[in-house]
Amino acid sequence: MTERKYFGTDGIRGKANKFPMDAMTAMKVGMAAGIVLKNGKHKNRVVVGKDTRLSGYMIESALTAGFNSVGVDVFLIGPIPTPGVAMLTKSMRCDLGVVISASHNPYFDNGIKLFDKHGRKFPDDIESKIEEVLGEEDLSKYLVDGDKIGRATRSDNDKYQQRYIEYVKNTFPKNLTLEGIKIVLDCANGASYKVAPTILWELGAEVITIGDKPTGLNINDKCGSTDVGMLQKKVIEHNADLGIALDGDADRIILVDEKGQEVDGDKIIALVSKKMLKEKTLKGGKVIVTKMSNLGLENYLRDELGLGIERTEVGDRYVAEVMRNGGYNLGGEQSGHIILGDFSTTGDGICVALQILSVLIKNKDKKISELVNLYKTVPQVLKNIKFENEENPLTNNSVIQTIEECKKELGNTGRILIRKSGTQPLIRVMVECIDEDLMNKIINLLVKKIKEVLILSN
Repeated sequence: MTERKYFGTDGIRGKANKFPMDAMTAMKVGMAAGIVLKNGKHKNRVVVGKDTRLSGYMIESALTAGFNSVGVDVFLIGPIPTPGVAMLTKSMRCDLGVVISASHNPYFDNGIKLFDKHGRKFPDDIESKIEEVLGEEDLSKYLVDGDKIGRATRSDNDKYQQRYIEYVKNTFPKNLTLEGIKIVLDCANGASYKVAPTILWELGAEVITIGDKPTGLNINDKCGSTDVGMLQKKVIEHNADLGIALDGDADRIILVDEKGQEVDGDKIIALVSKKMLKEKTLKGGKVIVTKMSNLGLENYLRDELGLGIERTEVGDRYVAEVMRNGGYNLGGEQSGHIILGDFSTTGDGICVALQILSVLIKNKDKKISELVNLYKTVPQVLKNIKFENEENPLTNNSVIQTIEECKKELGNTGRILIRKSGTQPLIRVMVECIDEDLMNKIINLLVKKIKEVLILSN
């Protein structure tokens, strides 16, 4: 894939008030997206939602100015999960949906995610067209006349949250209730802090909520899907049936079982695959995952369930694209982005939680730890190396040579995946191997070599 200046694996992301997440660039993104999507037949409409970051106000205002300046009307709906914006974009007949969020990143980052009129994340070719417009020196030629400037409407947040709440509740089986289930819910001090507890409570659960007091500066801070330590403690403390961790924009989910053990996205995909196969709702006989998913999941889907598996590049939008093109309705990532194609066009942590809870309700004689323990995980280790250089160390010949040597040593016993993160300034190094000692040896060699090259390039 060609190196791009703005877009990564999940929209545009960076440190707030620094390029490309400064107000000037955000305004240009609004202009460029409005220009590329303009069809000339009617006044285009865009719905803009966000998470709870302090910088969201700044980015929201700048984007709105950009859209309005090229004649696009904007509906500002405030804090709402990313899948809520995807749903509302289609429901409100908007031409474009925008989420201002850096997902699982800390408060000092922010991002811009774009959805088409169907609520689907933009494919690479549309993002490339937006990049082309952003690369132009002068965008003033696209400014509309004064009488054609777009309007900005700040809508009632509660109204749109309620629409999303009812939509999600309708994905839960009508003949079931969550009465008798005790859940500890971690909202990551993010976009779901109102809607997620409401959904679970209205369906009958006893809900103990943490991470539901956003300040604008505490999103994903020692909470949420990337840090389940507090959730694990609370599940044990309250003797809960399970814990549910969402991320800052609620498109990810990670579980904690009744013993306080973390359950990743791969284990969740296995459980949902089994459920859908049993109910004969799985389409195409295949599950779509990324290169990061554990070999144990692949073996389980193939050998135990008789399902096909297809791996994509890392990023839930690549999973969604393969699902859409192939007619499949289940896919996801180890990180907890799980797409239920019958209900949503993107990852929806709350929808996925309801599917898991429906399995738990139907198997009252079993604990969640039993239900998710469907395969033995192949040992896998992931290390992140901070990377802020202009030059990509993965193109260095000595790094390439080391990677090839390590692959030969692994042979058929494991896998290596090394990539630049599309959402954070990191090089991610993953090694998976049946032999844990060999796995640790290989990853230490790779990390050492990459760090050496980074030091030399400084």
